[in-house]
Amino acid sequence: MSSVNHSANSSDEELDRILERKFKELLHEYYHKHIPTERVDCSRYIFDVFDYDFEQKIIKTSVKKPIVVDFWAEWCPPCIMLGPILEDCICSFKGEVYLAKMNVNENPITASKYGIYNIPTVVLFKGGRITNYFIGFMPKEMVCEWLRKALA
Repeated sequence: MSSVNHSANSSDEELDRILERKFKELLHEYYHKHIPTERVDCSRYIFDVFDYDFEQKIIKTSVKKPIVVDFWAEWCPPCIMLGPILEDCICSFKGEVYLAKMNVNENPITASKYGIYNIPTVVLFKGGRITNYFIGFMPKEMVCEWLRKALA
């Protein structure tokens, strides 16, 4: 009996590996079809943020410059699809706004403090406080329009 269970477990693990590999292939294919290949380097506007530096990097900095915080997780397909879209929108603002990326699995304290229970959640901080947000995936045109209106 135990060999049957072991075999079933091995089969489940193999299926999980196949599904994960196929998912990554599909995401890669999606990006190449929907995300421009020639991108301007906007890395100076995009950074990671953590529980220990959230106050300094987000709250204090957003007093001078608006910051969008992308609360995400690596296991979340809509989060993975939204990431490059947010980066492209932020890039189009040429430094007018920054993008901070916070992995909620690695930073549960901040996510809990701000009531982030669904991901992706995208929050705009201006003047040291939350001024706007959205939850879930949106296509690029909608994200950029949301950002334009939120910054106005």
